[in-house]
Amino acid sequence: MKRMMTAFLCSALLLTACADAAPAGSSVSDGQSGTQSEEQAEDQAEIKGLKDVFAEHGIKAGCCVSGFAINSRNIEPILLQQFNSVTAENSMKPDAILSKADSLAEGTLVVKYGSEAQSILAWAKENGLSMRGHTLIWYNQTPDWIFHEDFDTQKPFVGRDEMLSRMESLIKGNFEELDALGYTDLFYAYDVVNEGWMEDGTMRKNNWYDIIGEDYIWYAFYYADKYAPESIDLYYNDYNEQYKADSLCRFVNTLVDEDGRYLIDGIGLQAHLFTDDDLNIYLKGVDKLATTGLKLQVTELDLGLGSYGSPKEPSEDMLKEQGRYYYELINGLLERADAGTINMDAIVFWGFSDLTSWRAEYSPMLFDKTFQPKYAYYGAVQEKDKAGYE
Repeated sequence: MKRMMTAFLCSALLLTACADAAPAGSSVSDGQSGTQSEEQAEDQAEIKGLKDVFAEHGIKAGCCVSGFAINSRNIEPILLQQFNSVTAENSMKPDAILSKADSLAEGTLVVKYGSEAQSILAWAKENGLSMRGHTLIWYNQTPDWIFHEDFDTQKPFVGRDEMLSRMESLIKGNFEELDALGYTDLFYAYDVVNEGWMEDGTMRKNNWYDIIGEDYIWYAFYYADKYAPESIDLYYNDYNEQYKADSLCRFVNTLVDEDGRYLIDGIGLQAHLFTDDDLNIYLKGVDKLATTGLKLQVTELDLGLGSYGSPKEPSEDMLKEQGRYYYELINGLLERADAGTINMDAIVFWGFSDLTSWRAEYSPMLFDKTFQPKYAYYGAVQEKDKAGYE
């Protein structure tokens, strides 16, 4: 297979309302469950979809989903109206797809998709949605037993060769499972390795690193390149990417085979941002990463009010500031994509409503906890006059 160099975590969507007050101007009183009235649903139907706005720039609009979300009569219509790409929020991570019982029986790692993953795949196919795969090799949400002799956490770690064999089994098994279930054609991108680098320019220490060594990421992409179909682009995905840009630019140049052929297609920008973050610094990081010649995708976008560890209340002024930030961020990305200075084909949000966000205390999403659009939404769809500008 030839690849050319081409130009957090929540366990389920919750129904519990967050403690923050409803955004100013909300037509639903504080504390309601999020059920829409018929009038609100009609208003929602008139909103211009993200997927339509982004399509004008050759970019998919994505969202992470759970089994609960796709079966919710309040959430599913919004997902289908706004997005044409989905990412399984948790059900395709290593701890969800690896079967310990089958692995013990086979003596190697066995991938077996659970009912939630299969329901999301079926739903995406039925509704004509594309998918991003997330994620194969990660230090988090990966069961400890895969690193130990006989898959027994009471026994020592296996050696390098055995761990490489298990890594290969995981990656090969994942793509074989997708093929066996008939869903390979849904996927346009896959996160092969997630969060392997630190902001200080060092590799993150984890079990993969400790057992295999610093070339574990190279092997992950080598196996993914070997077993993934050509139609699926292979991504390295990380957060605080604006502060890791120099390290990542150097690192991706090592992901080549013995013939100098790149094993990686793109870099995923998680974009877990805050309104106190300097947008110019962020966009300069994007520009730096674009110099690699790889594709770039925004993979987990949310924009919290305040700063890390210091959430701000969703006052009218703060929500307007958030709307303006979303507008400037998306506008900056779309302008770069149109100009050809970045090769970007997807912008994926990590949720859509403050009610269900993994960072609910920061009110980071485009819709409030009653599923009504915020200034943030209008910023994202580039309706500047509704995005919080005076």
